[in-house]
Amino acid sequence: MTHHRSASGPDSYGLQGQIVCANTILYCENWPETVAFYQTGLQLPVTEARDWFVEFRLTDTARLSIADAGRTTRDTTLGKGHLITFQVKEMKETRSRLCRAGLYPTPVTTHPWGATVMYLTDPEGNCLEFWC
Repeated sequence: MTHHRSASGPDSYGLQGQIVCANTILYCENWPETVAFYQTGLQLPVTEARDWFVEFRLTDTARLSIADAGRTTRDTTLGKGHLITFQVKEMKETRSRLCRAGLYPTPVTTHPWGATVMYLTDPEGNCLEFWC
């Protein structure tokens, strides 16, 4: 049986204190359209851009990157199994901004645990969930 140390406390060996930023990278077949979706549609600021890779700032400590699947050595699959979630401050304002950008999320619904939620699919087929 393996014993694990607690991830908290002054003698912790956990990585929480070492991680400065988290980044999710989506490898995309429809790279130009997907970059435009996040840059123009969602209006996320670009922190780094190369001819095959664009990194967007979500918060001070979170990034979302879009990589051209045709230019990588990684074995990639379509994003059908991905759900990218964004906790937002205010659902009505978020929905309004998405619609003004020409993006049309699903109607807002309420989960059984009380959170309001709506969904949007990017050009690559990745499902985005906005909730508060």
